[in-house]
Amino acid sequence: MYLALLASALLVGTLLAVQASVNLQLNRAVGTPYGASTLQLSVAAVLLAAVAILTGSLGALGGVGDATWWHLLGGLASPLYITSGILLIPRLGAVTTVGLWVTGQMLASLVLDLGGYVGVKQVPLNLLIVVGAAAVVVGISVVVRGQNQAIKAGPGTATPADTRPALGTQAGWIVLGVVAGGVLPVQGAVNAKLRGDLGAPFAVALVSFIVAVAAIAVVLAVLVSAGKTPKPKLDGLKGMPWWGWLGGACAAAYVTVTFLLIPEIGAATTVAFTVTGQQLASAVIDQHGLFRLPRRKLTTARLVGVALLIAGSVLVQIAK
Repeated sequence: MYLALLASALLVGTLLAVQASVNLQLNRAVGTPYGASTLQLSVAAVLLAAVAILTGSLGALGGVGDATWWHLLGGLASPLYITSGILLIPRLGAVTTVGLWVTGQMLASLVLDLGGYVGVKQVPLNLLIVVGAAAVVVGISVVVRGQNQAIKAGPGTATPADTRPALGTQAGWIVLGVVAGGVLPVQGAVNAKLRGDLGAPFAVALVSFIVAVAAIAVVLAVLVSAGKTPKPKLDGLKGMPWWGWLGGACAAAYVTVTFLLIPEIGAATTVAFTVTGQQLASAVIDQHGLFRLPRRKLTTARLVGVALLIAGSVLVQIAK
């Protein structure tokens, strides 16, 4: 059973990388990342509502009124994470973007595990955890440096000229990636607490996505009113490939599985295997230019960085 749980974490990690990549098709179709995030999260909410009905879990929503208020806020992480992927992958590539998420996920999960916060079982600090965390930080530094070298190389490198960020302005994107990754373990832990309130996992996931849709819809409305983003153009959806809709299913699967796994195998272990899946899938996506993304050759530096990220994640898992 434990091996099956670890395999599930690895699988949903690959889905997370796929989700971030296919969401770019939604962005191109509707013309605004915030509109794409709203649409993707809505699809996920509809799918989870159907599953909740089929499994008889919908009645558990009656317990929402009795739940602790902050247990309902896990869904706020999804809009930040999904929108960050739409913004970052065209600029930094799948490997670098996922590497930033991995760094944020690992650091946040360690805080949860070492402090025993949000109901996560507390674990003591040891040498392997320190070495693993250091490997993750060094790994993402190597990956980002490899991205910068590709930028300096000019035309013909990984990133198209119209989306390539200037080196001096890249810090903001890096911070966004780390923060967006860091909210995911917190989301899983908060949703695990909500499961204690409602009992039914699919009802918990549905509440999470309802909150996410409401949050991003408000952000979209405010930005459109302020002229900061264009109105979504739904006509463009007709020309979108069928797999452009898969992001919602991937998101629903990730959120549901992770909050089920965290109480069973711990936040750090869950993140260790999901980030490994993310890194492997993102490397394949970049190398082959899947999902209509530009091909970004996996240089030696990037491969070393990815290996360090995976090794650091595994070390943290072993340390437990």
